[in-house]
Amino acid sequence: MIIDYFDNESINEDIKNYIQRRIKAYGDLRYSYLVMNKKTPLHPTIISNYPLDWVRKYKKNSYHLIDPVILTAKDKVAPFAWDDNSVINKKSTDSAVFKLAREYNIVNGYTFVLHDNSNNMATLNISNGSDDSISFDESIEINKEKIQMLLILTHEKMLGLYQSNSDKNENRNPKIERDIFSPRENEILYWASVGKTYAEISIILGIKRSTVKFHIGNVVRKLGVLNAKHAIRLGIELKLIKPI
Repeated sequence: MIIDYFDNESINEDIKNYIQRRIKAYGDLRYSYLVMNKKTPLHPTIISNYPLDWVRKYKKNSYHLIDPVILTAKDKVAPFAWDDNSVINKKSTDSAVFKLAREYNIVNGYTFVLHDNSNNMATLNISNGSDDSISFDESIEINKEKIQMLLILTHEKMLGLYQSNSDKNENRNPKIERDIFSPRENEILYWASVGKTYAEISIILGIKRSTVKFHIGNVVRKLGVLNAKHAIRLGIELKLIKPI
């Protein structure tokens, strides 16, 4: 059975304790273990010792869809630093996710990546919990292989716990998948993605042009991007737009 939705609080708490017992060997670190299915990326699981407000805001605003670290991880199999050129090239200093990171001082760190055979991507994102950046960098560089193995073992443990739980509850009701866009937002985004102008969309859907702009504005806010062009491109890349 393919598992792509990890929402069991008891299991996730076990995983959090598992990580915390092991990661302290590498210093005073802040971490987030993020798992998302690459085909249905709307609802990631985040297990972390970051501030709870950061986690809530990050998930509520679906910032994983625009986070340069996560976007970089999709194309990586090896660990990378957040100041790597591949990450920097995806950064926008005006983006909502960047502002949130600065607010909580989560701006420098490393990401370890794992892609499993169920199309899930797991990342272990580590930032410095102290002011000693030199010791932090040295510790990560020295222990890269061990931390990568920690991610592998953590993800294997998580999959095992969820598989066991699934086997016990085989006949449970399936979870209803929520869409990130409303039906109207999806309609407008679909027509925009195939090259229609706001004026053309308003005629096709029988609504005012101002209504089209209003819904596009909602899409931009939901994705945390700067403009409609970016929202359309992101919707296409992540396959968030349903065909009509």
